[in-house]
Amino acid sequence: MSLDQALQSVVSVRATVPSDAFTADTLGTERAGSGVVIRENGLVLTIGYLITEAEEVWLTKPDGNVVAGHALAFDQETGFGLVQALGPLGLPAIPLGSGRKARVGDPVLLVDGTGHSVDAEIVARQEFAGYWEYLLDEAMFTAPAHPSWGGAALVDADGNLLGIGSLRLQMSRGDEIEDINMIVPIDLLTPILDDLLKRGQVNKPPRPWLGVFSAESNGEVIVMSVAEDGPAEKAGLQRGDIISDVRDREVEGLADFYRRVWESGPAGTELPIRVVRDGRETWLRVKSADRNSFLRKPQMQ
Repeated sequence: MSLDQALQSVVSVRATVPSDAFTADTLGTERAGSGVVIRENGLVLTIGYLITEAEEVWLTKPDGNVVAGHALAFDQETGFGLVQALGPLGLPAIPLGSGRKARVGDPVLLVDGTGHSVDAEIVARQEFAGYWEYLLDEAMFTAPAHPSWGGAALVDADGNLLGIGSLRLQMSRGDEIEDINMIVPIDLLTPILDDLLKRGQVNKPPRPWLGVFSAESNGEVIVMSVAEDGPAEKAGLQRGDIISDVRDREVEGLADFYRRVWESGPAGTELPIRVVRDGRETWLRVKSADRNSFLRKPQMQ
């Protein structure tokens, strides 16, 4: 597929979420971004936070025509989301490439559903830990940043899809601070796609979730906030707490914190966590949960 043809596969995604949804306060009730047609039957790949708990989804084609969609699946581990068009899109499916084969310095194009594209290059490939209990062993980072990154398509010069836009961040390059985009590599989709289509989720136990939003500062994991009625709030974690140990092992950064939680047993396991609060240490017992159990399930159309 040529690059011009590939750009015809990118659509705008608009979703409406009920005001009482679990993610309404953090992600909003009106969400907008992009998605990419990956199958001729109108299957659209996007970034999952756009469609989590959505009751309505609308897809806008490059010609401006709007088609209703159904939020089919959202995978917590990768962050990918799937939308099924409920009417004919008549758009080509973009071929899936390999983000893992792309190298730092390679030229790429990041394009959104309005047709706005940014000529960029891959500036880094490295581990990424997100504050919402999210971890990629190797994310892709591109610059300059696209202003409408959510669900945008990262494509190579041959029109192959390399990944889906997730975030806008900043990184130091020499003496300058540069805006960059974090991209979820498309390679993470292939092993889970059949499960998502058949079951709406990956066929394996869910990762334990604490409902804590954390940041890393000088190697310390600091609680920024906790999800209302989530495990962390019920256990007494508070904003400003420093998480120093999980069970009997010291935490060495945000990614290490997540891995220690996920390795400590299935969702529902009670975890002893040591925190430092106002200079004093205390142990809290947090009973982890399945994050999906707090979310509204997609309604069948």
